[in-house]
Amino acid sequence: MAGTRTSTGTRRTAAAATAALVLAGLVTAAGPAAAAPACTPRIQVLGSIGSGGYQVGNRQTEMVLGLGAGNLSVGRSGGKPVYWTGTRLHKVPMPDAALSGAVLAVNQGGLMVGAVYGAEGYLFTFRAGDAAVTRLPGSDFQSDDADVNDAGYVVSRNRSGAGVVWKDGRKVRDLPVPAGAAPGTRIDLVTGINTQGDVLGMAREDYEVPETGEHREGTFPVLWPADGGPAEALAPTGHDSYVQDLDESGRIVGYDWSGMAYRYTPAVWTPPHTGPAFFPGTLKTHPYGTFEAISPTTGVSVGTARFHPDEQTLPDQAQLWPGTGPVLALPRLAANQAGAAASAADDGRVGGAAVNAAGMLKPVIWTCAAQQAYLPE
Repeated sequence: MAGTRTSTGTRRTAAAATAALVLAGLVTAAGPAAAAPACTPRIQVLGSIGSGGYQVGNRQTEMVLGLGAGNLSVGRSGGKPVYWTGTRLHKVPMPDAALSGAVLAVNQGGLMVGAVYGAEGYLFTFRAGDAAVTRLPGSDFQSDDADVNDAGYVVSRNRSGAGVVWKDGRKVRDLPVPAGAAPGTRIDLVTGINTQGDVLGMAREDYEVPETGEHREGTFPVLWPADGGPAEALAPTGHDSYVQDLDESGRIVGYDWSGMAYRYTPAVWTPPHTGPAFFPGTLKTHPYGTFEAISPTTGVSVGTARFHPDEQTLPDQAQLWPGTGPVLALPRLAANQAGAAASAADDGRVGGAAVNAAGMLKPVIWTCAAQQAYLPE
């Protein structure tokens, strides 16, 4: 997901899924909800706590970070962990109301994974209807990246640079660096897990070559196979390779970042991951951009088109790539106002945030997003 994103995983039984959705208020106790009406393309503005604006280059206080079954979505509002049923906002009950954080992902059974920020930060799981969050042991969390699949496996990493997998509130697996990695290599991010249980992340090297004294630093993407086999180092992009999400087929999306110049370039790694990353290009109107999420099975990637923060010609804009052809723009909520996308679902929803005509940032969902996407002039 950083996040982000729609989680996928081994499907639960129908009974278990229905029970979870009842808790989320998505079906009635009498049975499943009526069939969803035909999709209507629109920008759905969700309830929010905050009243701030868009922060160029920084974490946004409002954002839809994950899309669950039915009308369930998750993220943050006013810098707090929240979820929505339709447009209705629900606060996640925290042990201290002053804590900031986010719900980072949700699976199809309604299990959410979230984070509390700060020096005493940690990961938690939660379901709609729970009286409190469940803290995950050993999750001294300090970033915005975690995911959960439909079998309930949660993935992230800790401050010491180790990747971790949890299940039912217990740590069940460590995620090591690939064999042959340089001394001091650490896991920098763990960003996704798919149906099979393949886990995606990023490792960081930072070391000196003993023979020459040369200092080397950089990142490369890593895939941990579901079968528990050795971690696989994927081809880096040439700079810092930020992998963000993977779909059911194993397609991986993210971006290349060339450092202080703020040059973000959307990138895709395709199975069997033996070749270099593919660069679909940037939105026609913007020089830089990211992919933050990919839908589980429909191949739709989403992210944000950008400029350098000091050289803004146009505001940031949410973008969508159907899997072929050029990168497309998603409509702005208001003329000349910023937007960003961070999650994608198979039903055509894309979650993110956008600024309204009053200059206020709002959590939003683009419904039938591919039907709204366009090639800008």
